[in-house]
Amino acid sequence: MERPVLLCGLGRVGWRVLESLRAAALPVVVIDLKTEPDDPRLCGATVLKGDCRRHELLERAGVKEARGIVIVTSDDLVNISTALLARKLNPTARVVVRMFNQNLITRFGGAVKNTVALSVSALIAPVMALTAVTGDALGAFRLDDGPRQISELLVTDDSELAGRPIADLALQHGFAPLVLAPAAGSPVFLQAVSGQRVLSPGDRLTVTGRPADIQRLVQRLRGDRFAGVQWAGALRRWLRTARRTLLEVDLAVKIITPVLFGTLFASTLVFRYGLDTAWGDGLYQTVSIIATGGDLHGENRPEWAKVFISVLKLAGAALIAGFTAILTNYLIRARLKGALEVRHVPDGGHIVVCGLGNVGYRLVQELIAMNERVVAIDKVADGQFHDTVRRMGVPVFVGDATVPEVLAQTRAGAAKAVIAATDSELGNIEVALLVREMNAKQRVVVRLTEPEFADAVREAADIRNAISAPALAAPAFVSALYGDSVQALVPVAGRTLVVVDLVVNDADDHLNGASLRAFVLDHDLLPIALSGRDLADARGYRLKVGDKLTVVAELPDYERLLRFQQPPTNHRVVAESWPATARDALVPLVCVSRQCSREEATALLHGGAFTVADGLTFGAARELIELLEREKAKARLV
Repeated sequence: MERPVLLCGLGRVGWRVLESLRAAALPVVVIDLKTEPDDPRLCGATVLKGDCRRHELLERAGVKEARGIVIVTSDDLVNISTALLARKLNPTARVVVRMFNQNLITRFGGAVKNTVALSVSALIAPVMALTAVTGDALGAFRLDDGPRQISELLVTDDSELAGRPIADLALQHGFAPLVLAPAAGSPVFLQAVSGQRVLSPGDRLTVTGRPADIQRLVQRLRGDRFAGVQWAGALRRWLRTARRTLLEVDLAVKIITPVLFGTLFASTLVFRYGLDTAWGDGLYQTVSIIATGGDLHGENRPEWAKVFISVLKLAGAALIAGFTAILTNYLIRARLKGALEVRHVPDGGHIVVCGLGNVGYRLVQELIAMNERVVAIDKVADGQFHDTVRRMGVPVFVGDATVPEVLAQTRAGAAKAVIAATDSELGNIEVALLVREMNAKQRVVVRLTEPEFADAVREAADIRNAISAPALAAPAFVSALYGDSVQALVPVAGRTLVVVDLVVNDADDHLNGASLRAFVLDHDLLPIALSGRDLADARGYRLKVGDKLTVVAELPDYERLLRFQQPPTNHRVVAESWPATARDALVPLVCVSRQCSREEATALLHGGAFTVADGLTFGAARELIELLEREKAKARLV
């Protein structure tokens, strides 16, 4: 029996990880506290009910023979305890651990051998950020020269893609085609996607490329181009700030402040016109009486003035005491920092992030790295990420994003995109609907949990960027079982594509000396990058120690590659005809292929059709045919 994978925890993430493990055709043994063995969703997976931290339960599950252990409960302490115990029982199996604590993610994986710690928020944030910026993203990965994203393009009747060959579009827009799902017929993948295929309305083309290139193409296809961040004038921004500040002031402060200043003004008038003092002296005497209760030698004043000064002293003492108490209480509770944030909000072209939990904070980091202008909303007044985010130059509004006035303060209707990433799914849906009321064409990215619910939201509510966080993150936990080289797993057209870095480690590596062209054809891989080299100039290149080849493959093909399953060597190449002028150029090729002398090769080329080489893999045979065709020779694969 094939060595199983142990899955500890069947929460929201655990169920999606189980689906991804089944898609990879891996045998699974599940340990969970609540799930019953007869749950129909298990589809034949073995289940042990209990605490995954129990020594005897892990042994019953087969931890000592397991090829990997995936631990995805919702408690960091449980995950760490289980990981350490599993490592003790099986020192060689790869352990993949879910972590919430941001500080532990990198440190735990580095401290425990052959262990990877992953965070759901860190996994989904790049894709959600790319979706907000570009309008669509199925997945994301990183090359040496920057990030890449995977997106799907729909060909419509009036699309500029319709009626054009894929190769021409790829060259113009800088993308690599991965999957073509035609309007009629079955989808084709990777190497099977012909560059000469002309796109028709209804076709769906999955591509990968630089986010900026994909963004420009998607925005042009949808007609939602933005001119960039739009700032109002300084005066207008400061007027907004003043208005917001006044709105934040408590009613008690608004009442007592005009009363105090009205008293000052009235008293100054009395001194000016009743007692014939100068304006400045009248104001000075009023403030002295109210603020200090000073004696103004009123014995020489008229009787009415003595009464007035006495009343003013009493009233002033009460007003000052009340004003000081009310204002102090307000300042203690005031959110003036939020009022001042208004002047940092652009008129449009920015991205609004609702919710500053783990996911929201990661989103802000990703968007700032992409040079996007970000405005954040958080319901918690003293959120743990507020100060850090503000230091990044991001204004943070404390308030409920489901309140229209709060969204209006962030200019959500004119933003490039709004991301609803709070911990409340209902709240996220409400935010999306409110934003759509502000702007029916607004791009909204919604964080959800259940994939079925996300599908329903996309179809019924026309919120196309509703994303299931567990479904998006689950493939990464499975890919981590294969090693650090796997960057992403992306479900496309009913199959799973894997993006992987293949590194030639040493001279004994089976990749060392392999022909790049033959290797990718034999294993049905699509090369994306090669150690900084231009793949267009890599014809005839042979891999060497130190090379890093990034490829996209279907998951079963990558599985066979991991098992070192060699492709069959039952192919033969027959040269049928060639121009006489090509004989001299073909002689060296025939010599190498047949391992014969120049005289034998020359004799063959002066005769009829002959076998150039046999016992070849499919990739080697195709490469040889391409070399012959380059010299105008006609050859066929047998």
